[in-house]
Amino acid sequence: QVQLVESGGGLVQPGGSLRLSCETSATTSSSSTMGWFRQAPGKEREFVGAIRWGGGHTYFSDSVKGRFSISRDNAKSTVYLQMNSLKPEDTAVYYCAGRFSTRIILSAIRDPAQYTYWGQGTQVTVSS
Repeated sequence: QVQLVESGGGLVQPGGSLRLSCETSATTSSSSTMGWFRQAPGKEREFVGAIRWGGGHTYFSDSVKGRFSISRDNAKSTVYLQMNSLKPEDTAVYYCAGRFSTRIILSAIRDPAQYTYWGQGTQVTVSS
């Protein structure tokens, strides 16, 4: 069974940085996509960013573009979400998600329904 295990959440002051990790047991391929989503209390789950395993192309929501970055380590089957210049409105549970065997078309990459596997979530709190 495919597993995604997240780590790295915590409490950080506004303007600070955190790096989340997501390790997967899946067999990745050039068709694989891994994404990051977040959900704040009382709000719907929203797209944060995604990375194509083949080519390493990344995509971000407008709310995090320029502040967040995503990278992958093929050898460790791990994806990282580097979050800089954090704001209180970034506070949420962050989830990593993956679809590994078939490609997600670009127009659907922000849709959580396109992702087959999900991690358990990790809390990120930005507060002074």
